Amino acid sequence: MNPANSLKKRELKPAAEKPRLKKSYLLLRLWNYLYQYKWLLLLAFVLSVASNLLALVGPKLSGNAIDAIEPGRGAVDFPVVFHYAGLMVAFYAASAVMGYFLSIIMIRLSRGVVYKMRKDLFEKLESLPISFFDRHQTGDIISIVSYDVDTINASLSNDVLQIATSVITVLGSLGMMIAISPKLLLIFVFTIPISVLFTRYNTKRVRPLFRKRSAKLGELNGFIEEMTGGKKTTAAYHRERVVLGRFSQKNTEAVDAYFTADYYGSMVGPSMNFINNLSLAMVSVFGAILFMGGSLSLGSISSFVLYSRKFSGPINEFANILSELQSAFAAAERVFRLLDEPAEPADAPDACELGNISGCVAINDLSFAYDPGKTILNHLSLYAPCGSVIAIVGPTGAGKTTIINLLMRFYDANAGSVTVDGHDITRVTRQSLRSAYTMVLQDTWLFHGTIFENIAYGKENVTLDEVMEAAKAAKIHKYIMSLPEGYNTVLSDNGVNISKGQKQLLTIARAMLLDSKMLILDEATSNVDTQTERRIQQAMLKLMKNRTCFVIAHRLSTIQNADLILVVRDGNIVEQGTHRELMRRGGFYYELYHSQYESE
Repeated sequence: MNPANSLKKRELKPAAEKPRLKKSYLLLRLWNYLYQYKWLLLLAFVLSVASNLLALVGPKLSGNAIDAIEPGRGAVDFPVVFHYAGLMVAFYAASAVMGYFLSIIMIRLSRGVVYKMRKDLFEKLESLPISFFDRHQTGDIISIVSYDVDTINASLSNDVLQIATSVITVLGSLGMMIAISPKLLLIFVFTIPISVLFTRYNTKRVRPLFRKRSAKLGELNGFIEEMTGGKKTTAAYHRERVVLGRFSQKNTEAVDAYFTADYYGSMVGPSMNFINNLSLAMVSVFGAILFMGGSLSLGSISSFVLYSRKFSGPINEFANILSELQSAFAAAERVFRLLDEPAEPADAPDACELGNISGCVAINDLSFAYDPGKTILNHLSLYAPCGSVIAIVGPTGAGKTTIINLLMRFYDANAGSVTVDGHDITRVTRQSLRSAYTMVLQDTWLFHGTIFENIAYGKENVTLDEVMEAAKAAKIHKYIMSLPEGYNTVLSDNGVNISKGQKQLLTIARAMLLDSKMLILDEATSNVDTQTERRIQQAMLKLMKNRTCFVIAHRLSTIQNADLILVVRDGNIVEQGTHRELMRRGGFYYELYHSQYESE
């Protein structure tokens, strides 16, 4: 069963904004993923170095070809020119082939990293406590697993390769320019610091904008997920205009965040272009002066100009991809924040496995609050003998479902204890504790799969005959057989192609397959009509036989035969007893029963 469905969503205060993660930390975490493919990474590095070194030979060969021309005389040594031109073609072709294989390797590497990252994220989600999902929107979580990971993938497959290539090109071009003319290199002493300072300033300004962009997209996805799931309610209450207005607001915020981040990010490229073109103009002027003085040949000036373009080009490219890097850092921050979320606390070192369970449950002086200062349960105590039926009733918000959450250890109590067969549940493994219960919840959960798979979900190696017997007991077998594919009928997402009542009956059939000694029914028949509810009472009694049962019900007529009825109000048990005893007292339960009877 999906334990998250056991929660009643609550309005929580927005969490305080967490401090930003440092870039060095993000890079280290990304490197840990890349290092798992160290041999591919090493091959990519070798190909990148070789490809760029071959490409760096081209400008030098071009200068040699130009020097084969004697200025003023028009004499050209064509064999020499063709020789150097042929070498240029060979070197550039070899560089292109290596670049092609380098791209393939980087794509494979990024695919592996993204697969592992998504796997880690989903495994983390499975290990997180229920309280995490109570605090976060489903759409925002999906946005992290899909959009943010895709953003990192794009950066790994494109930007990282481009940066690595740029570093080699810049260093190689710098070495060649020093060899040609150290004097001309002095020009970059002025332009490079300007580029570095501008890039650093813009990085500090842009990164928070991309962080905000990812967050706003997550909020938008969360809103869309919520509204799509509640479309019938929206239509029933004629709230389409309101929903459209709220969507428009969130869409505007997301688009504005995108625009602002891209606007300031796009300013870097043109600015760096201007600085680099300025340095190129200065190289042309001072190169001409040195040529007139006889210090440099025309071919050397040509080679230096080409190397200066290779030197400044990657710097400009880095500036252009700066916005993509900032987006990747923002996405990585959200991914690693999720991966760093504390998992559900581990079982106690001396935790034991619950075995040979009889189903005797005791709650002793239990107190609990979801949020500090807002107590839900106050010093609650009860005893449920083996095989007894305990009904929990009370007004909305009284704490009924909270009791169930504590029994299952979806949350741990602030004070007091819960024991099963005398074992404190904090001293037993969560898996064995939760396996001891069967749950049928008000919020039904079905997945995309066949009816057989949905009913057999909670038990392995189940035969079709067993599933059919459970369906018959739940009074849903005839309906299933009326479908064209029978038990092989595929249910769409969460079973939207069948009625709520039928979904409820399928979950009851699922519960009937399990042989656990304790049963939790949380408004288990709330989605079926009164006539259908009466028809499945016999099946429910069969399901409850020889099990300790905790029943939460609003229809008080369904729990009249319970061994003990607990009346919960404002987190306290205000009354307890059998139906007859409580009716004779004429207290709060009496009022609840008669108010419901009159309304019906």
